Amino acid sequence: MAAEPFEASVTEAEIADLRERLRRTRWPEPEPVDDWSQGLPLACAQELCRSWAEDYDFGFAERLNVFPQYRDTIDGLGIHFLHVRSPEPDAFPLVLTHGWPGSVLEFLDVLGPLTDPRAHGGDPADAFHVVAPSLPGYGWSDKPSTTGWGVTRTARAWDTLMVSLGYHRYGAQGGDWGSAVSGALGEVAPNGSPAST
Repeated sequence: MAAEPFEASVTEAEIADLRERLRRTRWPEPEPVDDWSQGLPLACAQELCRSWAEDYDFGFAERLNVFPQYRDTIDGLGIHFLHVRSPEPDAFPLVLTHGWPGSVLEFLDVLGPLTDPRAHGGDPADAFHVVAPSLPGYGWSDKPSTTGWGVTRTARAWDTLMVSLGYHRYGAQGGDWGSAVSGALGEVAPNGSPAST
């Protein structure tokens, strides 16, 4: 495996196209109930769509590009990941896994404190080298063209990634589906002894 540096890009033309398509949404008739018993109320969906079309800040690529990103092929699938090394030489490696419908963007505000706690008023002994992959089919990871990319296969891919980066022992944290992947790491990589939280 040879990870290639990656930079996220979302063009103004792509944003303008998305906003226009959101504005042209064809809406169904409203639900006949005054609660959520039939799912998301139409008014809530319309407000969310309006917000994306008019107010949402799509400048996430610039915020993401502040951090080192890469793409690598693991088990035949292109995987996007952040790899933020700590300035602390004894930092412990940690793989962070987002959930559904999330992305690695969830981690942008914690990468600094996790990798450089000294600069954020914390104890340098608490530092991590952070790896945050995008789940298959999310962000800039490839979408699988076949079935089988469940929790266990994703955990195996994460272990392959961590070992390729030189991390034979590491911790794992995740939310939602990321917690399932983190838990599965302890089963698929017992020799690496990931510590799941």
